[in-house]
Amino acid sequence: MKLFYNIGLKAYEAAIALAGPFNEKAKLMRQGRAGQFEKLQQAFQGNTAPVVWFHCASLGEFEQGRPLMEALREELSDYKILLTFFSPSGYEVRKNYAGADYIFYLPLDSAANARHFLNITNPALAVFVKYEFWHYYLQELQHRSIPVLSVSAIFRQEQVFFKGYGEFYRNILRRFTHIYTQNQHSLELLQSISIKNASIAGDTRFDRVLQTAASAKTIPLVEAFANKQKVFMIGSSWPADVEALLPLIQKYKGGLKFIIAPHEVNEASIDALMKLLDNDAVRFSKATEADAMKYSVLVIDNIGMLSSLYSYGTYAYIGGAFGKGLHNTLEAAVFGLPLFFGPKYDKFQEAKDLVALGCAFPVSSAEELLQVVERIHTTPGLRQSITDKEKEYVQKQAGATAKIIADVKQLLKKNK
Repeated sequence: MKLFYNIGLKAYEAAIALAGPFNEKAKLMRQGRAGQFEKLQQAFQGNTAPVVWFHCASLGEFEQGRPLMEALREELSDYKILLTFFSPSGYEVRKNYAGADYIFYLPLDSAANARHFLNITNPALAVFVKYEFWHYYLQELQHRSIPVLSVSAIFRQEQVFFKGYGEFYRNILRRFTHIYTQNQHSLELLQSISIKNASIAGDTRFDRVLQTAASAKTIPLVEAFANKQKVFMIGSSWPADVEALLPLIQKYKGGLKFIIAPHEVNEASIDALMKLLDNDAVRFSKATEADAMKYSVLVIDNIGMLSSLYSYGTYAYIGGAFGKGLHNTLEAAVFGLPLFFGPKYDKFQEAKDLVALGCAFPVSSAEELLQVVERIHTTPGLRQSITDKEKEYVQKQAGATAKIIADVKQLLKKNK
């Protein structure tokens, strides 16, 4: 199995090189890793402070790791934080994040790269977020007796760790000092393959969204647009989502205001969306407070506002679940909004929980979406009942950050 792992790494590296001239993501990955070790050496030259290394695959994992980084910064200010990403969709958005001292792409997994990377950075502790399981890095960390944690980890029965041929990957899991799972099912799966260095901590994103909600920004233009009417928020939408939403928008224009924050904010995508919405929509960048209230739909053509936009919502539709998978539901759930999304949500525990509680509603068609929104919108007391249950759920799931940081402090103290 190790042979196949190595072949897969080489094939991936070759694919990035071949796709570079034609694919923007592959191009960014190549450019970002060019001269990587020289950049690392220069950045770490003269550093005498101990370092904690956080590794995130992409932006979603960053949001899970962020509460831990910020708690570490607050409680152990003598440590410096190294943050690495695998994907451009994380690095390019957060390369200037002020909460880390060093931010880099992670060099591709190999024995030589792992040795070189750790020789330069020499972390006192490594924290891998959610799905990151790199054989050579974990092997080298273990060899150097550097503790390494997996946080917000979640496992499913169909993963290779739980197959008869998965011993190589099970050994990767055994190299973690401790694995903090999001839920009981993940812990039980680990126990079924004799992985004992694990416990339930929960999902750090709950801590993050509570922090974000408490500091949600006031956006005067959005307040003017809403004009004290009920707002239907549409977050991280794709064309397939918009197709399902158009009949709803057409029916409720005048009774509800709609804010659409598409997942892709390039000019071509925004222009295509505006054409679908006819003349009753305005782009955020072109609206003014004086005339915003005249429109039924506000299209957000920038990034970074979504978590605050949900604070203006009465309902929320979360995109992605008609395609590859559902986007972040917790940013809206923290405000107690009844949630709607497409059918592909089964890999997301919080979405399944919210559906089971009757706070979220998966739909498979525009007609089904119309029906469920109509029921909630017209049933007295139902929306408030959903809000109360949803807020209680989010509050009860909080606390993973405090639990993990307490253990981190003990680990660092022990290994000083």
